[in-house]
Amino acid sequence: MTATPATETPGTSTQRTDGTARPDGTGSTGSYEPTDLTVPSRSRGRARYDRETVHSILDAAYICHLGFVRDGAPVVLPTLFARVGESLYMHGSTGSRPLLAAGRSDPGLPVCVTVTHVDALVLARSAFHHSLNYRSVVVHGTARQVTDEAECRIALDAMVDAVVPGRSADVRPADAKELAATAVIRVDLAEVSAKIRNGPVNDDAEDLDLPHWAGLVPVAPAYGTPVPDAHLAPGTAVPDYLSAL
Repeated sequence: MTATPATETPGTSTQRTDGTARPDGTGSTGSYEPTDLTVPSRSRGRARYDRETVHSILDAAYICHLGFVRDGAPVVLPTLFARVGESLYMHGSTGSRPLLAAGRSDPGLPVCVTVTHVDALVLARSAFHHSLNYRSVVVHGTARQVTDEAECRIALDAMVDAVVPGRSADVRPADAKELAATAVIRVDLAEVSAKIRNGPVNDDAEDLDLPHWAGLVPVAPAYGTPVPDAHLAPGTAVPDYLSAL
């Protein structure tokens, strides 16, 4: 669901116009180093730091929650995102306050980005042991505005493809005016952790004979039948990439 920059060679990195290294899009092996910010205070055994797990959770989503502090108060915004290599990209209006703050190359905007998938409802015999099976990722870092046009286009294509894989090749790309009205911010993956619960009900032994139903209720996203736009040209077929959803 992500786009890897076609101009980059696996195993190498190029320089962005701001002087930092652009991700090579490979980094799927190894692990992120745990830090004070990424080690959970509860259920530490559920934490994961390997890139394969982290990337798979990020790539299965296209909505994240972007948290930051504005005028001394916490703000959390839902927004589209996509991963390209070792960076997350998000976009918005050039006039939005978080994007304006991120546009300051030094120090940028300290942020926390979260992504969560719910896989099942865990219904226990006791209210205390009700839970969810889930997969989540938390990223701490500094958001900076992307100023390189080529990188902006890569990021925007990746966000379109994160929602519907293959879509970016089947639409008109942004023109100069649209690019000028769109700001893209980047958060590089450095302080990162995943957390996963994937298991059965965890009732206490003394509750197992209680006469209450217990078990898992699977949760999965579902797509309906595509509804064509009223101005769609007659005979325009539903693209294969959309039917695949």
